[in-house]
Amino acid sequence: MEFREDILGAPYEATELELRADDEGAVCATLVRRLVPGAERAVLYIHGYNDYFFQTNLADHYAALGFSFYALDLRKYGRSLRPHQSPNFVRDLAEYDEEIDEAVRIIREVDGHRQLLLNGHSTGGLVGALWAGRRAGRGVVDGLFLNSPFLSMPAGAAVRTAGGPVVTAIGRLRPTRILPSSLNPHYTHSLHRDHKGEWDFDLRLKPAEGFPLYAGWLSAIHQGHRQLRRGLGIDVPVLLMASTKSISTTTWHHGLHQADAVLRADDIAAQGPKLGRHVTVVRIEGGMHDLVLSGEAARTKVFAELDHWLAAYLDVRPVGEDA
Repeated sequence: MEFREDILGAPYEATELELRADDEGAVCATLVRRLVPGAERAVLYIHGYNDYFFQTNLADHYAALGFSFYALDLRKYGRSLRPHQSPNFVRDLAEYDEEIDEAVRIIREVDGHRQLLLNGHSTGGLVGALWAGRRAGRGVVDGLFLNSPFLSMPAGAAVRTAGGPVVTAIGRLRPTRILPSSLNPHYTHSLHRDHKGEWDFDLRLKPAEGFPLYAGWLSAIHQGHRQLRRGLGIDVPVLLMASTKSISTTTWHHGLHQADAVLRADDIAAQGPKLGRHVTVVRIEGGMHDLVLSGEAARTKVFAELDHWLAAYLDVRPVGEDA
């Protein structure tokens, strides 16, 4: 295992994690890190669907708190996507346990961090929560921060209930069947500085129109949601954040900068108690789907709430401040 300079440049470096091959051939994940000298704390970030790690403002905030920062580009996403692979495709969200476990091993055993926070966004929030539930009682993670986690399908209850078995059946029989995608390109446009946003990221790795939506992947999401509804039993403190409102539009609207344009924020918040016995739910006025990429006022609130929670439950103080 060797870390080399990442595509983001210094101080970020990355290493490729070789994973078990699947039906499509060789598989890998990518672990990005930004080390803080002498840090005993670390955070592991897991991105969302049609995404990869580029949120350096998030890493900056953690570094200022004395955290070494790590991020996974999961198999078949971003830095880890290979030409022979179906983008973003898995049959079961538990497949991601392999790279998360290896990342945690490196953070804990190789780099020697004693405290670890898991930070997941959107689908990464669901993946991370399911993983943490399966690892309950092992002491591998000390807390979770879930940023607009994908805890419920963005549809009415009747559609979710009726559609789940159908999607599961299709996903089992024809997992690589491409389904109609409802990904809203205006959300990505609301973020990217070449359109109507303020952030710079690679549109080849996070395309506005998204990648194909595979039946097997959607079936895996439905399975994950069923597990959540039964309760995950996460045994460490969880901070769940979501916007105060959502927006659904097929055309550009200025409200895309003030609401969650991907998921239903109220549904996210409602599912929070099923994560574990110690869950803090915070709603962010003016928050976008990726809350840390929201407008300045909203993201300032996000980081302030995160700091309060870290101080209360993980005993984290800004570098140089006495406990």
